[in-house]
Amino acid sequence: MTSTKLAGKTAIVSGSGRGIGREIALKFASEGANVVVNDLDPAPAEETVADIKAAGGNAVACVGSVTEDGFAERFVTTAIETFGGLDIIVNNAGYTWDSVIQKHSDEQWDAMLAVHLKAPFQILRAAQPHISRLSKEETARGVRVHRKVVNISSGSGVNGNAGQASYSSAKAGIIGLTKTLAKEWGRYNVNVNAVAYGLIRTRLTDAPAGGGATIDIQGRELPVGVNPELMARLEKTIPLGRGGTPEEAAGAVYALCIPETDYVSGQVVYCAGGN
Repeated sequence: MTSTKLAGKTAIVSGSGRGIGREIALKFASEGANVVVNDLDPAPAEETVADIKAAGGNAVACVGSVTEDGFAERFVTTAIETFGGLDIIVNNAGYTWDSVIQKHSDEQWDAMLAVHLKAPFQILRAAQPHISRLSKEETARGVRVHRKVVNISSGSGVNGNAGQASYSSAKAGIIGLTKTLAKEWGRYNVNVNAVAYGLIRTRLTDAPAGGGATIDIQGRELPVGVNPELMARLEKTIPLGRGGTPEEAAGAVYALCIPETDYVSGQVVYCAGGN
């Protein structure tokens, strides 16, 4: 354990078996938080939990798709029943399924809205009764406890992006949800913010496009990867001259979850290397 800024806190992080979500979970645990790790597949979730425990932290897995009926309640209940509370919610799970609008199917639209907007809404709705109860108990004891919500958006949600009509719409919608919840949950001492990522180098970007790399999303084989030449051009447009790492992406989320940001709410932090 390297620090204790999140000691005694309990966090749920969707999509935290791999990529950015995994780094968020590892960072939280290294700072003393109990973490509920989620992934669509059991193996990466259990691997992240094992790595956290090996480093001296506390974690448990909650496997499943964030879009499944009843998942939101199960996710939240896992935190309450395992660790006795809920202090941090990170809505991170997601993937991309791109095409230009004339080739964009209703299935694509519904899938992107479901995972990037409806699922976070359902998780936050499921958490509300517990957050309200805990806040009232703390107020009765004369104690102020700040809780944190960080929703993951994207530069595509802020500026749009060709080929991503549904993804961009969902990521713009999560900003609206963030700003609304900041107003609704201020009375519970909850800070609700969003992080909008630019180019972050993960398995979804670094697999060579056209090379046959895919990910399996509940039976759908979806292509992933950015053409290396396009990646190089994209990185030249970034003031820092490179894409971000998953660890750097996790740092932006962590910064919104520590006591130093207890008066920051309803904001969108753009983590994009200067763009």
